[in-house]
Amino acid sequence: MRNDQGASDASSPKRCAPVARDAGVSFVMPVLNEQPYLTRAVETVLEQSVPGPIELVLALGPSSDGTNELAREIAGADPRVRLVDNPAADIPVGLNAAIRASRFPTIIRVDAHSELSPGYARRALETLDRTGAANVGGVMRADGSTPFQSAVARAYNSRIGLGGGAYHSGGDEGEAESAYLGVIRRAPLEEVGLFDETIRRGEDWELNLRLRGAGYLVWFDPELSVTYWPRDSWTRLVRQFFSTGTWRGELVRRFGTKNSLRFFAPPALVALVVCGIVVGALQFTGALSGGWSIAASIVYLPLAAYVLLVAAVALGQKRVGLRGRLWSAAVVPSMHLAWGLGFLRGFVAGARDTVDTSRLSGRNTPLP
Repeated sequence: MRNDQGASDASSPKRCAPVARDAGVSFVMPVLNEQPYLTRAVETVLEQSVPGPIELVLALGPSSDGTNELAREIAGADPRVRLVDNPAADIPVGLNAAIRASRFPTIIRVDAHSELSPGYARRALETLDRTGAANVGGVMRADGSTPFQSAVARAYNSRIGLGGGAYHSGGDEGEAESAYLGVIRRAPLEEVGLFDETIRRGEDWELNLRLRGAGYLVWFDPELSVTYWPRDSWTRLVRQFFSTGTWRGELVRRFGTKNSLRFFAPPALVALVVCGIVVGALQFTGALSGGWSIAASIVYLPLAAYVLLVAAVALGQKRVGLRGRLWSAAVVPSMHLAWGLGFLRGFVAGARDTVDTSRLSGRNTPLP
């Protein structure tokens, strides 16, 4: 079996034995500046119905918007919620701290910008038992509460926006390259060494690479659904995608061809834009003319095709109005170009200490 995330069947994969149905589930959530989203994110976790006990471990970064005070109120009102510190604010460090503080044999990663659908945990546990997978993930259903955030959500949910990964746009159930968030058995997770704390973005992809390298199954189940609230301003979005692209460039430096070809599309777009600008400048100044100018103009063809594709996607959206279509036409290339520029930076110079600054300051849009 093969799905559009690019993974193929191993010849003899290790299959994890089912755990006792009432053994309990540990949810882990890194948190930083998520005050408008945290309460609902926690509620959708605590509303999950599973046969055994549950716990939620929040890894608190140095928030500046009242998130940590809210988290302490939540933990004080419900003994199932526990807190650990994540002073460096790095996601993999916080995840590892929460995992080490947790108790149960199945770990469900959740995000403060997300909401679990009803029945998510029960379905995930059933899929783990049925497939013998080490890690199971589902579909990220992006949503928005403002015209801009809604445009970003539509881009997330489309094949053109984020490259067609199954966990963004859906697909057939089957073995996968990675898993969104992830419902993970503790034993194989500890066997491969938890999350790599030197990788600040793309840590889930790298963990699943090690799980698959150790012979375990990573599984995509389209029946699992998580609502995700994307960044709510253009500057936040660009900073997020530049950081993510930078770390993907770092991952390509480290792991080469183990990365999917789709990750190379945004930097190729950046290269085309740069070539188009250079050719246009040379033609405008007369430095490039005649047959050479005509030949060089071929660079405009893929750029024109990209512009037409983005315009067609934006204009083809229904029930969003002119403003929504304009935002979509602006959001998609912003995501691609920021990601592509970050990728080139990370590939050439390494990610080093790059962080996602979109999480560090500023106000979030309240949920509806």
